[in-house]
Amino acid sequence: MKLKERNWIKWIYYFSIAAAVVVLYKTIDNIGSITSGIGEFLGILTPFFIGILIAYILYIPSRKVESFFMKQKKIKFLKKKARPISVITVYIIAILFIILLFTFIIPPVAQSVVDLVNNFQQYFNMAVKQIEQMPDDSFIKSQVLTRIVEFVKNIDITQIINMEKISQYAQGAISFFNGIVNTFVALIVSVYILISRREILNFFKRLAGAIFKKKAYYNLDKYFNRSNDIFFKFLSGQIIDAFVVGILTSIVMSIMGVKYAVLLGFMIGFFNVIPYIGAIIAVAIAAIITFFTGGLSQAITMLIVVIIVQQIDANILNPKIIGNSLKINPLLVLLAITIGGAYFGMLGIFLSVPIAAIIKLLVDDFISYRNRQKIDRGIEE
Repeated sequence: MKLKERNWIKWIYYFSIAAAVVVLYKTIDNIGSITSGIGEFLGILTPFFIGILIAYILYIPSRKVESFFMKQKKIKFLKKKARPISVITVYIIAILFIILLFTFIIPPVAQSVVDLVNNFQQYFNMAVKQIEQMPDDSFIKSQVLTRIVEFVKNIDITQIINMEKISQYAQGAISFFNGIVNTFVALIVSVYILISRREILNFFKRLAGAIFKKKAYYNLDKYFNRSNDIFFKFLSGQIIDAFVVGILTSIVMSIMGVKYAVLLGFMIGFFNVIPYIGAIIAVAIAAIITFFTGGLSQAITMLIVVIIVQQIDANILNPKIIGNSLKINPLLVLLAITIGGAYFGMLGIFLSVPIAAIIKLLVDDFISYRNRQKIDRGIEE
């Protein structure tokens, strides 16, 4: 009887291996169809992903507004309905911000882009004439600058950015955002998540507690909270800081009479979300455009003033907005940006710094844990 059972176990084992091989072969053979099916399924879930992202962005603001309403003891209605009222308040603020953005910032920036593209050749020719009129031994007329001029001369800006392509990009963006149903679903999902966030978080905590052991669950909960704190502080802080820098730089450039001040100011603010490298690239581009449109003296003055504004931002504004969420070496930041950009493009550049901060957090904790173990072993010996 035992021999028969062993034979059955062997046959079941061999059959399982054969079935697994067949499934694996069919999976590889139909990988295109499977990938397409997964893509379609993820496409269907896109509104839910967008809703989760919106809820994540508005989570901490909503929590802080709710905490403020909870403290209003004199107004019982606010305290009792603090959560839904806080969600409504945050959405109203977000909508007003978007309206202000599309009313006061995007139109002048878009107009500046169109005007710059249309007049670029004229500005470039004027800059070349200014360089040619300089003395032969002038630093500005050096071989390096001559090469830059030749390089720019060979660029056909109308092929890179023209009205037809801008129109195509705009149509693509409009068609994307015109998915009324998807947008509506995403908003509903985000509202539901924000209102029911405590129940959702408690469910995942109970699920994690059922799956993992007590120590693993504790570490998972600790690192999840700390990682979430790092991500949110960095992302929200960098976005706020970008707008502050964009507004300040635009005002300063406008006072100086720099052409396309709003465009260049918000370009510098946008690039400022990429630590160290972004600021250098944006200022360099702004200096070149200002040189073309306003001459060398204005470009140098603008460069000095913008560098001063950036130093104020780096040493005063940015630390106040973001806090101490990212205590990482600049060399590690540059390494993270390089790797993130190489493998994941612009999104990788943007997210690489908080990811590097989280990895550093894990490594530091691991080193501390191992050192404590060695100390404990030394005491025991």
